Amino acid sequence: MITVAVPDQQVADALGDLGDDVRLVLWNPKETDAPDDERDRIDLVCLPHLHGGRHIYGRIGTCPNVKVIQIPSAGYEHVAAIVPDGVVLANARGVHDTRVAEMTLALALASRRRLPQYLDAQRRGVWEQDPWTPPLADSRALVVGYGSIGEAIGARLRACEVHVEGVARSARVAPDGTTVHAVADLATVLPGFDVVVIVTPHDESTDRLVDAGFLAAMPDGALLINVGRGKVVDTDALLAELHAGRLHAALDVTDPEPLPQGHPLWSAPNCLITPHVAGFEVLTNRRYTDLVRRQVVALREGAEAPNAVMVGSAPR
Repeated sequence: MITVAVPDQQVADALGDLGDDVRLVLWNPKETDAPDDERDRIDLVCLPHLHGGRHIYGRIGTCPNVKVIQIPSAGYEHVAAIVPDGVVLANARGVHDTRVAEMTLALALASRRRLPQYLDAQRRGVWEQDPWTPPLADSRALVVGYGSIGEAIGARLRACEVHVEGVARSARVAPDGTTVHAVADLATVLPGFDVVVIVTPHDESTDRLVDAGFLAAMPDGALLINVGRGKVVDTDALLAELHAGRLHAALDVTDPEPLPQGHPLWSAPNCLITPHVAGFEVLTNRRYTDLVRRQVVALREGAEAPNAVMVGSAPR
């Protein structure tokens, strides 16, 4: 019998019948210890959003037979060091592609067509025309981190008649036909793009990737969109470009995060900020429940967990 722990009844209802050999139990490690009568039986733990913290993974570590932890985010660097020994951590790669791509498109359109400027004029009750805002159509966009989310972003930008290319660790042609440049070639590639979208995870190789040199290589008037991780961008370097009036920015993630009251990014010119909401998919969505069902099939068949990203080494 496979026992799957889900955080609430809504997720259980969305999953439905997983087979005669599967039991669903309600357990949210954010709130309580594992139920005493289930502690030794749980095989798969499905965590809710905003689930980080040693106490949460410590509670999971008291369950000796847990094989897989399914997190709801694509990023996992925030918990990599605290996954219990021998437990597979699976991320939610693919679940959030659509939502992140939608938000990227919204940020691109809002920034290029200056919607914040018009909203401010509306609040002031002023008819303030700026009819020569640059269109998104016919612009050139570079998606830095061209994986599954990057492909989803590219598809939506192309629907707006944008030319799209990508950046990854090495040069290639993506499955959707997109030209992907090597990250080592960024300095020579960046001057050719009006919109640059950051969708990379944060690790040692991407820390402050968008630094003063990166930003200086972007052409005047270009737009930087960050829907990846805040620490990929050097905030001080970006602030310098914004105050110089040379670049525009639309940020769903920031460094620091949450952005504290009074931080200079709040009032920086030509900067649109949303509070890290691009990729929050509800756990009753079919993209998430389909992933959990695939985890159950893998447990049943003794196969590798879908979306496995690491095996924990933290002590139980």
